[in-house]
Amino acid sequence: MISSVFESFLNINQRSPEYLSLFVDDKLKKGNKDVSEQELEAVLDRAMILFRFLQEKDVFERYYKQHLAKRLLFNRSTSDDSEKAMIAKLKQECGYQFTSKLEGMFKDITLSKSINDEFKDHTNQNAVRLPIDLSVHVLTTGFWPMATCQADVSLPALVQTTFDEFKKFYLSKHNGRQLTLQPNLGTGDLNAQFYGPPLSDEAGPSGSNTSVVSAGAKGVRKHILTASTYHICVFMLFNQQRQWTFGDLLEATKIPDKDLRRTLLSVVTGKQRILSRQGPVTPEFENSTSFVVNDSFTSRYHRVKIQTIPGKNDQEQDRVETRAKVDEDRKHEIEAAIVRIMKARKKMPHAQLVAEVVEQLNQRFAPGPMTIKKRIEGLIEREYLSRTAENRSVYQYVA
Repeated sequence: MISSVFESFLNINQRSPEYLSLFVDDKLKKGNKDVSEQELEAVLDRAMILFRFLQEKDVFERYYKQHLAKRLLFNRSTSDDSEKAMIAKLKQECGYQFTSKLEGMFKDITLSKSINDEFKDHTNQNAVRLPIDLSVHVLTTGFWPMATCQADVSLPALVQTTFDEFKKFYLSKHNGRQLTLQPNLGTGDLNAQFYGPPLSDEAGPSGSNTSVVSAGAKGVRKHILTASTYHICVFMLFNQQRQWTFGDLLEATKIPDKDLRRTLLSVVTGKQRILSRQGPVTPEFENSTSFVVNDSFTSRYHRVKIQTIPGKNDQEQDRVETRAKVDEDRKHEIEAAIVRIMKARKKMPHAQLVAEVVEQLNQRFAPGPMTIKKRIEGLIEREYLSRTAENRSVYQYVA
């Protein structure tokens, strides 16, 4: 009785799967230094108790994949062992199908490390001089939840040359595969120098800049900027000319308009103001809005991390897209379950078929009778099933 009441209470809020995934994401991220492995294991076990009460486990899976992908790609996991332990718990609870893509993501990261080592050996043995250091994650399209970037982004020449060399090496070892760069997921380190006088409100607490002033060039402040690939594409253009308009940056980088606005916003109005906007301040960047390097920028840290500012409606839009993807996946899962059952039974009445479909899919989500009925009608239209002549409520499998 208590269990059923708690289950109803937990599932009143449609965002419970998302919140549980966020909780696990927070515990598995780097930074939980005061938590021992035993304590983390106990927390994950308690999270799994809540997971068992979720009715929409497929929604949890969708969010968990997104959070795991970011931890793996941006090296934010507290440890691989903890990540694998959580996947093992999910696998034990829901079966191999639930965790197959999660395990595939881990496999990609492991193989990528080997590929990068092989590429490094290849360049050393063949005396190939690369203009920059490059580390590549080779991701299998079907495993990862991120949307692919369709834009043909114009990378800085140094980056493009190095990637082309890696691509040639990789395709020589894996004939018949395709390798597509995804600049929307990349990050990099960029050496930057600022020559102007530092602004007092950007200096450290003491007003001193001795920690960031180069000994060899008085007044020149050197930093390493850790930023996204989009940021690097923009920053490198300021080596060619002092001032760029938004329209010119859009044309030169070929970064999608929405992404370029977010990229510029984070370095014009964010915490790390690497660029300055020229002219009148408007709510949105116009094509004529001009930008220059903020030579007065300084920081008490030598390495400066630049975060991309999320858009106003990005989180809500992501939720809507996630729900749409879940609904689309459910259609295929319901149809697959119907076909499996009918292929084995050959002929079944409607009520019994609905009951068996619910029983098969209950571990992932609870499909409603009307949803199942729509999927049955769709299969009839596509001639996977047909109604019997003697009873319209009985279906038969069409071989």
